[in-house]
Formats: sequence, structure tokens, C-alpha cells
Amino acid sequence: MLGAVLSAGRLLAEVTALVEEADFYRPAHRAIWRALLRLSDRGQPTDPVTMLGELDDAGELADVGGGPFLHTLVQAVPTVANAGHYARLVADAARRRRVIDLGIQLAHSDADPVVLAHLAGELADATTAAGVEGRGWEPPVPFGITAEVPAFPVEILPGWLGEYVAAVATATQTPPDLAGMLALAVLATVAAGAVEVEPRPGWREPLCLFVAVGMDAGARKSGVFTAMTRPVAEFERQQATAALPGITETATLRRIADQAAAQAEAAASKAPPEQSEAKQAEAIARAGEAARLVVPPLPRWLVDDATPEALAGLLATYGRIALLSPEGDVFDQMAGRYNQSAGPNLGVYLKGHAGDLLKVDRRGRPPEYVERPCLTIGLAVQPEILRGLAGRPGFGGRGLLARFLYSLPASLVGHRQPGAPSVPAAVADRYTLELQALAASLTTPAGPDAGDDGPALLTFDQAAGELLLGFERDLEPRLAAGSGDLAHLAGWAAKLAGATCRIAGLLHLADHLRDGWAKPIGVATFAGAVRLADYLVDHARAVFDLMGADPRVDDARWLLDWIARTGQAQFTRRDAHRAAPQGRFPKATNLDPALSLLQEHGYLRRVDADPAGPKGGRPPSPRFLVSPLHPSTEPTEPTEPHPPAGSVGSVGSVTRDDTSGSPR
Repeated sequence: MLGAVLSAGRLLAEVTALVEEADFYRPAHRAIWRALLRLSDRGQPTDPVTMLGELDDAGELADVGGGPFLHTLVQAVPTVANAGHYARLVADAARRRRVIDLGIQLAHSDADPVVLAHLAGELADATTAAGVEGRGWEPPVPFGITAEVPAFPVEILPGWLGEYVAAVATATQTPPDLAGMLALAVLATVAAGAVEVEPRPGWREPLCLFVAVGMDAGARKSGVFTAMTRPVAEFERQQATAALPGITETATLRRIADQAAAQAEAAASKAPPEQSEAKQAEAIARAGEAARLVVPPLPRWLVDDATPEALAGLLATYGRIALLSPEGDVFDQMAGRYNQSAGPNLGVYLKGHAGDLLKVDRRGRPPEYVERPCLTIGLAVQPEILRGLAGRPGFGGRGLLARFLYSLPASLVGHRQPGAPSVPAAVADRYTLELQALAASLTTPAGPDAGDDGPALLTFDQAAGELLLGFERDLEPRLAAGSGDLAHLAGWAAKLAGATCRIAGLLHLADHLRDGWAKPIGVATFAGAVRLADYLVDHARAVFDLMGADPRVDDARWLLDWIARTGQAQFTRRDAHRAAPQGRFPKATNLDPALSLLQEHGYLRRVDADPAGPKGGRPPSPRFLVSPLHPSTEPTEPTEPHPPAGSVGSVGSVTRDDTSGSPR
């Protein structure tokens, strides 16, 4: 094989798709192979004369047997046309050696089950490889919105809730993701403000959630919203009806007290000097009596469309509110639809999610302070709306987008079953009964830890606490810049542990409807929350890709297009840099993030470049093999220019230098 390439350099591209350096048994053959790659990287011919000089310059000529050995290689080739066949023989022999080595290791390993399982797995991979072209390669994993995202894990929900979610999804012929994510938002609606979760001393999380589901128009979002929120709306009306007589009575007494205070004030202002002090005391007493008669507001749980200022007022009145809507107009409200000159007013949303102190100023009244505001948001929006969110001023930089839990299920439109069975009455009735029972148990704080001191606290049992700690340890390295797979989502993923604790608290309360506040969260409940967190990670990747939050994806798509267009079987980083439009990658190293992404997803495999030879010079460019399982027509989206340099704050860097292909 080496002789064929030395005789006809054009064959190097063919054989590099079939063999790697590790496939060569003799060190001399490996040295010649490395020299061939170096010459190719520099665009020089790979004939015996240039090879002789390359090996001599690298100080390896004597190690391989000198010039006569190169002559032997060339003379051993009957015909260069069989180079591919020779390469397959080399690769097959390497595979056989690998099987033998693994078998020996397995036979002489100790009884450690972990070691045995690892060796057995490697041996199975080596012996079942399907052909040389596909050996060691797994089918590439699509990335971004072309990737298959997991379905909502309905089974983690308590029985009464999971059964209803599945029934609603079947009846409306929608993905269970919509009903499942809304179920979490509905639980947050009734629980936030009354209960908080305390994973560890000093760490407290409110139970409010921000949820956004991306679904196309005509996907029956409104029907699912109505089915999931109707019991809460009915409970709100029932509470309002029950509270109305008392509110009316208090309002009447307040008006009477106000009139009495006004009359006493008027009498004091007109009283003669000898009666002035007594009249003033009476006026002050009457005013105090009126002030103590506070008219309670009508119970309120839900809002559909409200400006940030209106939301702040509702939080000042109730302490918690839920904004649930099957439309995306809420994002226009956040951006300041009715007050564009002032820009986005995001403070109420950020503080309402975090539970931070909120100061509400009202005209003609002193400011009000909400110590623990709880704002829950549940939305179903068209994917196109999600696409434009990262570009809205302040949305990323202030961390708004990092607070949402996203879902981007596949559409069922075109595959729906006409005449699907409706939700069984017994299932719907149980959902209503159980949800309203939970709401009733939390309407007034109960338990020894509740009352004037604030919401009840949910703690973790020991096993759940240990599982949480392991979850955090596994998550943290994934956020590391440059090496973590969630680095471009670091702002969002950094909040994932807290969001998982909130979800665990909601699942716990749903599983213990009437006294959940009095029991710690168990390990099984938190394990279910972790499963849902894994689901949320995959969907967040897809959504932030849609927003353009990962600059690697667009560059990786360009590389895939270039590979498919030019039929590359192997290439160097320098090759890709030279082929890129001017200005797209200012330096060859700018390609590294996209190349790493393609390696992570199995499209490429790097062949480590050798260090510079003893005479120095520019180090070789890293070489990459293209997966033989990669289809030549990989579906990719058009590569578009990035917006001007900047960042979207805690969501991660979403913009960089212009890559439009032309200099600024």
C-alpha cells in the first residue's frame, strides 16, 4: 500500500479513508505514513525522491532502512490500481491483532466486574465491526434542530397527573410534551408562594417555573391549554365566590369608617381651642380604625395578557401570579410593546422567577415591597418566535432566556388520527379533584413551619441529598468553557440544578396532595426530576440552536456542506481554512470549535499531527478523517452571516465576528 502511494500520490486520499497510523505494525511503516501525511499537508508530491528528503530532514531516514527500503516498497507493487485492496488488508490485519490483544487481556484480567465489562465491550466492538470502511465508526449523531429530541417522560408524573396528560395528548393528537410541560406550570401555579424547597441549609428555591413550548400554528395548543388550566380557573372562581360576601362586608365597613374619620377630621379642624385637643385625638382614632379595615382582594391565580407594570401590581397584591397563554404575545410585552421608548422592563420577570425583593411604585400611594414574589409563566409559541428571542435587547444579556425550561417536540400535523378518543370522564374528574385538593391545601399555609414566617419548607432526605450532590458534580464540568458540552449554554445550565430541585418539589407535592409540605423529598422523586432534567437539556440544545446561541453549529454546517460538495474523505484544518470564504475564519484555529463539535457527533476523527521536526518550521496542521457512514447529502440549513460581535450574557456567547464571507 505504501509503495502504491509513493508511485501514485493521488491514491493517498483513497487509502487515508481506510487506514490510520495505528493500523501499521512496523515502526518503519508508521514513520513513512507520517511523512506521507506531512508532505500532503504542505501540498508537496509524495514520490520517492521527496519522501527521501522528508525522512532525511526529520532524522528518520536511517530508522526506516534508508533509500533502499523506499526502493523496495515501490518495486513490491504489481499495480497501483489495487491500493484500496492493500489498504483493506492492512486494516483487517490491524483489527485481528486488536482482537487477539483484547482476548489476552480479558483472559489475564482480574475479577473486577468493571474491568471485565469494559474489555468485553471493546472485544465485541472489535469482532463485530461491519467491514473495514465502517470499522470503529458509529453513525453520526445529528446536531441542533435536525437532531431527534426525546419525548416527555410522562411516567415520572404521579399516576393521576400522568394519566391525564397522556389522555389529553391522545384526545388532542398533540405530543405529550405540551400537556406535560403545562402540567408542571399548573403545579407551580398552585404551589408557588405557599411552599419553597430547601435542598441544603442556606439554599432555598421558590416553586415557580418559566416554561416555553415551541409548536407550530394549527397544532391545537389552545385545546390543551384549556384542558390543563380549567380546574385552576374553576378553583379561582370558587374562591372568589366564597370570598365575595366577606369582601363586601369589609368594604362597606371601610367606607363607613372612612366617612367617620372624615367627619371627625372636619370637626377637629373647626373645634374651638378648648376642644381642639380632644377632637384631634378622636379624628386620629377614627383614621386608625379605618386604616385597620383592609379590604382583601378577590382571589386571583391566573392572568393571560398583562404588561410588566400590571404584573408588578398583581404581585404586590397577591404575592404570586401565573401567566399562562397559548400565544407568544408575552414576549412582546416583555420587550415593551406599549412603552418602546423606555426599552424592555424585565425586572419584574427576573425577580418574580428568583423570588428577589420587588419594589412596586404606584401613583398616589407609597411604594410596596414584595419580599418573595412568585411569578410562573407557561407559554406555547411558534418556533419562529423562539428563533428571534436572542436578538431582542436585554433578553439574553440579563438572563431572561436562561430562566425558561424549553420543549421543542416534533409536530404531529399530517400524522394525526381523526376521531381520536376523548379524555375519559373519570380521568378528567380525578385530575380536577386532585388538583383542586392540592390548591385548597396550599391556599392558606399549613403546618408548623408556615404562617407569618413565610412559606413552608420542603427538605431532602439523605439519599435525595446525595443524589443531588452527584448531579451537581456531573453537571459542573459540562459548563467549562472550551471543553464542556454545555459551555455555550452555561447561563441556562448553571440554573439547571435549581430548576431540578423546583421540579422535584412540585412532583413531591403532586404525589402527596394533602400533606406533602410535612414530608421530605425522597430519592425516587428526585431521580424522576433528574430524568426530566436530561430531557430539558436535549430540548434546550435544540431551542438555543434555533436562536443561534451556539456559534459552532453554523460553522459545523458549513464544514459539512464543504465536505459533501468536494467529496472529502480526509482533510487538514489548513485545507478547510483555505477553502473558507474570506473573512469567515480569520485564523485556522477559529475552526477548532466547529471541528470539535463534528468530532463529538461522530462526523470526523482526528489524526493527531506530529510535532515539528528537529529543524523546526511550522507545525503540521491537524488532519481529520471523514466518517464513511456520513451521507454525502447531509441535510443542513443555509449558512447565514452571524450578527455583529456581542454576547447574550448568561445564555452564553451567541454572536461573534462577522462570518458573512466578506471583510467589514
